[in-house]
Amino acid sequence: MAGMQRALRAAKRALQAGEVPVGAALWLPDGRWFVGRNRVRARRDPTAHAEMEAIRKAARALGNERLAGAVLFVSVEPCCMCAGAIALARIARLVYGAPEPKTGAVESRFALFASAQIHRPAITAGILEDEARALMRAFFEARR
Repeated sequence: MAGMQRALRAAKRALQAGEVPVGAALWLPDGRWFVGRNRVRARRDPTAHAEMEAIRKAARALGNERLAGAVLFVSVEPCCMCAGAIALARIARLVYGAPEPKTGAVESRFALFASAQIHRPAITAGILEDEARALMRAFFEARR
């Protein structure tokens, strides 16, 4: 899947930069792509997650905070902050690779989209999961 491959390439760049290797690629129905990667350490910003970067770029380019019809590909299951941003942006579909058992807010730890009061994107999990998991494992093993 081209979108997940874009997200994984961004995650590899994050790993090379010493960041937690998460990458995101957001596709808009007009064919434009917006890619983000974790930059928390580089920017000294706890909100500089891959998903947030891709969503911000797309919203600025579109001139609208609503990203109707958008598909967001993320290498790892989004956290609460990023899942909230996905809902607020009204992203149509979320596709992610590896689950995140400690902070995942889609299915693993929390189920943010289970609430009827919040926008729920269509969700596809486990796409290129092994590759995404290998990047996360490489990052954390190098720090032990």
